[in-house]
Amino acid sequence: MGNLVEVLKKDPAQIDSLIYKAVFEDNSLLKDLQEALKELGYKGYSIYPLYKKFSEKFLGFTVPAMNLRGMTYDVARTVFRVAKRLNAGALIFEIAKSEMGYTKQPPLEYATVILAAAFRENFNAPVFIQGDHFQLNRKSFFANPEKEKENIKKLIKEAIPAQFYNIDIDASTLVIIEKETLDEQQKYNYEVTAELAEFVRSLEPEGVTVNLGGEIGEIGGHNSTPEELRAFMNGFNKTFKGEVGISKISIQTGTAHGGVVLPDGKVATVKLDFNTLKTLSKIAREEFGLAGAVQHGASTLPEDYFHLFPECECVEVHLATGFQNFIYDHPAFPSDFREKIYNYLKTNLKNEWKEGMTEAQFIYKTRKKGFGIFKKEWWDLPLEVKEKILSDMEGLFEKIFKALNIPNTLDLMKNVIKT
Repeated sequence: MGNLVEVLKKDPAQIDSLIYKAVFEDNSLLKDLQEALKELGYKGYSIYPLYKKFSEKFLGFTVPAMNLRGMTYDVARTVFRVAKRLNAGALIFEIAKSEMGYTKQPPLEYATVILAAAFRENFNAPVFIQGDHFQLNRKSFFANPEKEKENIKKLIKEAIPAQFYNIDIDASTLVIIEKETLDEQQKYNYEVTAELAEFVRSLEPEGVTVNLGGEIGEIGGHNSTPEELRAFMNGFNKTFKGEVGISKISIQTGTAHGGVVLPDGKVATVKLDFNTLKTLSKIAREEFGLAGAVQHGASTLPEDYFHLFPECECVEVHLATGFQNFIYDHPAFPSDFREKIYNYLKTNLKNEWKEGMTEAQFIYKTRKKGFGIFKKEWWDLPLEVKEKILSDMEGLFEKIFKALNIPNTLDLMKNVIKT
């Protein structure tokens, strides 16, 4: 490992071949690389100290949490370049439990790739890596609760040592909307969230307070209400045994992950309920001492919506599918590679082609899985192809970051997060 540190000190560009080797040839190298990067000053941090400040007063910006599904090293480097140019530090890299599977990016790999990208771009600020939607499967839970909880605990035990110091626990799938009272509806949700939060706290490294989130309404369902938020938080606070609970709450305000796909494959315009977002953020902050509400499924929104998130005092917004669409639909993306992926999906995932679904809808819904199946081919795309896509992505990231007001947050992050 000492040798790795010296190699990277002497020639930082060597990280390109080392991270490639670690991902595709020798997975045991990932841990060594992560340790070397840590020695060089590149490690994961918890954003909890910043969210503690948000809980006292909204700070005027919304933190983007970005799910990188494919070309992760290259896209992360692009994000860091834009962040440096804008002097932005309030941003999170995340990956959901489900994405780890279909993009073939387990926690240690994802975190090491992100940290390698930060090192390559000389990003001199804390890096935040987040486990998004550590979600319980409803059917599995009600068949065998302990087994399903153990599945999430196993993932947590893998994620924290990999420097995932930000985790979103998602037990919103366990809400039973048919129950008579709101407390009964949210009971499994807040009890399981509390249990898993306690489990996370038991595994924290010395000096780290993992930033935790909960969720009150499954994304894609009915819009969340103040009453549901209060029922969940009152139940959680009553159940949780510990000093620091959750610091943010994900709500449903009218979006669905990936957007609503029309028969021609285009995404329908979303009618996002910003009033709900603003109201619940205010309640979360003022009544329960949280940093605020979190918005999921927003990356397919029109660009002129993004400035509304800080206006509504939303603390965090999750962005994924829009970046995926940008890459797949970019003019420079090789059409033969696109067709190869689509043909594979139509042949091998036809069991996911639901009745009444057009081919365009099926492709849109399943093409995220092409990132894992063809992961090496994504990394091996010609440099000139990647450069055309990524240079345009810089413009996309810049627009989003400016709309969310995160430029010039770098100094704040350095002051708030002790490195």
